[in-house]
Amino acid sequence: MLEIGNGGMSETEYRTHMSLWAILAAPLLAGNDLRSMTPEILAILTNREVIDVNQDKDGKQGKQVWKSGDQEIWTRPLTGGKQAVAFFNRAAEPAKVSIRWADIGITGKPRARDLWLHQDIDLSGPDYSPTVSGHGVVMLRVSSK
Repeated sequence: MLEIGNGGMSETEYRTHMSLWAILAAPLLAGNDLRSMTPEILAILTNREVIDVNQDKDGKQGKQVWKSGDQEIWTRPLTGGKQAVAFFNRAAEPAKVSIRWADIGITGKPRARDLWLHQDIDLSGPDYSPTVSGHGVVMLRVSSK
């Protein structure tokens, strides 16, 4: 059950929690009191782009593909050859996390969308290195052109 909105975590940590559940194709069961949640908690729980990853019709579960210390990268295959890619930082301080697209089967010039910022990302080059906030996540939907 999702702990989003139950206290004890920051909004950043709640987004991280929601992202991991989506990558893992886990059931999204809200465990908070829906009658008294803040607009920020409602926005996390109803993020259509993250929910779409969770509800992808192929139903394949994601997996960890890289880990170094407190930083991890998880991927999940999606319908139509797309992938969800989540960069996690379990450390308290921000950290740069890098991926080479070829390492996860993305060829050519990839297209990406940041699912929390709700914006397309202009990618150039064979890799991507976002700075991930402490206890945070950067979650993308990526496809080859």
